[in-house]
Amino acid sequence: METIKGTVIGMVVAGMAAGLIAAPASAASLKVEVDSIKSGGMVPTKYAFCMPAAQGHVTAGGDISPPISWSKGPSGTKSYAIILTDIDNPAEQREKMNKEGMTVTSSAKRRTRFHWVLVDIPANVTSLKEGAESEGRVPRGKPAATTIGVRGLNSFTEFMANNEQMKGQYHGYDGPCPSWNDELVHRYIFTVYALSVPTLNLSGDFDGEAVMAAIKDKVLAEGKLETKYTINPATGAEVPK
Repeated sequence: METIKGTVIGMVVAGMAAGLIAAPASAASLKVEVDSIKSGGMVPTKYAFCMPAAQGHVTAGGDISPPISWSKGPSGTKSYAIILTDIDNPAEQREKMNKEGMTVTSSAKRRTRFHWVLVDIPANVTSLKEGAESEGRVPRGKPAATTIGVRGLNSFTEFMANNEQMKGQYHGYDGPCPSWNDELVHRYIFTVYALSVPTLNLSGDFDGEAVMAAIKDKVLAEGKLETKYTINPATGAEVPK
């Protein structure tokens, strides 16, 4: 499997809908790699929560967490955090999502939502193997407990709130699952932060927004890999035969 490197010297854009904050101008850069995913390329369906289907438009994806690695943080790094965001989740036209005869237009306003929240990763850890954070879909969500770091809630907690079979507390990783009738190909950003503290001291069912608030003034370096995903055949999704 070919590993393609994604490198960034940049910041999270201030004022994004989910409360993402900018790193200080002095922050260094990390090199982030996600196996089999090119910078700007499509996320494989085995890492997605949903995938295209020949009948019914959509079916379950593999929902396996991808292998991810990053360069060592600068002197003073005491922990890392991983955040995966969908920056193109519809903020309007949500009543049209996944509805026959309707389309979520590309002009709809967008918001940021979280697909992976993992903090307090020890400073001596700079990679996670495939499946380390998810080996598949778990109805009602994965538990908070994990072997490396501390899991926060991802946005499937919100997405599944009205689904009696699936609602629950979704911790850690759950992959892409955009609407099958969205005209816009969603962008998914893997971001790794090198932090100046060994723990963010977050407890209970904290979410991605709580993490972004907690890391303020603690970011020594960051790196990201931008990817994309779609279930809509009209925007390039490959429907299995």
